[in-house]
Amino acid sequence: IPLGATVNMDGTAIMQGVATLFVAQAYGIHFGLKEYVMVILTATLASIGTAGVPGVGLVMLAMVFQQVGLPLEAIGIIMAVDRPLDMARTVVNVTGDGVVSCVVAKSEKELDFNTYESE
Repeated sequence: IPLGATVNMDGTAIMQGVATLFVAQAYGIHFGLKEYVMVILTATLASIGTAGVPGVGLVMLAMVFQQVGLPLEAIGIIMAVDRPLDMARTVVNVTGDGVVSCVVAKSEKELDFNTYESE
């Protein structure tokens, strides 16, 4: 779990991709294949390097915006609704960590199904 809590930031990567595309649409900027690939790569790498601190996704979002040429001032649009988004990102991140832990435990034959399926 400790490594997953640091590296497996699925919710952060999803938020950065969605926020970037939202801002591009809001500003009337059309992305080509190159920009989409840059968003995917940058958001993935940024989410791996993101600390598990509330609100740090906005700092990494600036890096994604800069890579695809979006104005950094647009982060203010996302900042206005970031607190509820941060809670949703945390749910996705924690769920991903739990699922990966179960998959690894099952592959190592360490998963106790009686405990797992008990109520």
